[in-house]
Amino acid sequence: MNQSALNGIKACVFDAYGTLFDVHSAVAQHTHRMANASIVSMLWRTKQLEYTWLRTLMGRYVDFWQVTGDALDFALDTHGISDSQLRADLMQAYLGLSCYLEVPEVLNELKSKDIRCAILSNGSPDMLSAAVNHAGLEAYFDAVLSVDGIRIYKPDPRVYQQAVDALGVDASEIAFHSSNAWDAAGADAFGFRVIWVNRFDQKAERLGTSVAAEIKDLSSLTGLIFS
Repeated sequence: MNQSALNGIKACVFDAYGTLFDVHSAVAQHTHRMANASIVSMLWRTKQLEYTWLRTLMGRYVDFWQVTGDALDFALDTHGISDSQLRADLMQAYLGLSCYLEVPEVLNELKSKDIRCAILSNGSPDMLSAAVNHAGLEAYFDAVLSVDGIRIYKPDPRVYQQAVDALGVDASEIAFHSSNAWDAAGADAFGFRVIWVNRFDQKAERLGTSVAAEIKDLSSLTGLIFS
């Protein structure tokens, strides 16, 4: 990484699901109740993302809570699971996803250095509020931004513009963090300086975009921002 790639950052914006919060922790709470739990969880996540893209292309927006439920129904049906109580419990668990272990310390350090922080997510406002409060992170964010107000999903540029408008800084002064390679690509195309939190050892997307830095988790973030 070019050491100057992150000079002059005034705000840090974070994707929520997969970046701050472990999307597989919902199923992890109920692994004893289903066979192939990890495969179910992976399919749930895959369909959740696919449905956001498909609904955006079709112009048929519904909020992320419904998308999440529809994706879960597909995953359960695919694996022959018809337990309505399990379905309800998994959806409830999604409101209390675990945050990754390093997240509170990193956010606290950013706050101590007067870096403004925000979440920018596909999640509905109620979902994001529940996740942030469950993890005890509410004091760290200047804004928690949802696509729900504009009724379109990432990686549409109008989603990323919300962070610029809310924080009152230029896109080039924002470090955007996502574990999702496609989201990192969308944010770079918009004009953010992107830190790809590659938690899952993904390969880079072939979309003609790049990132300012790639890290395994957020624990090394402050070293990059303040070097």
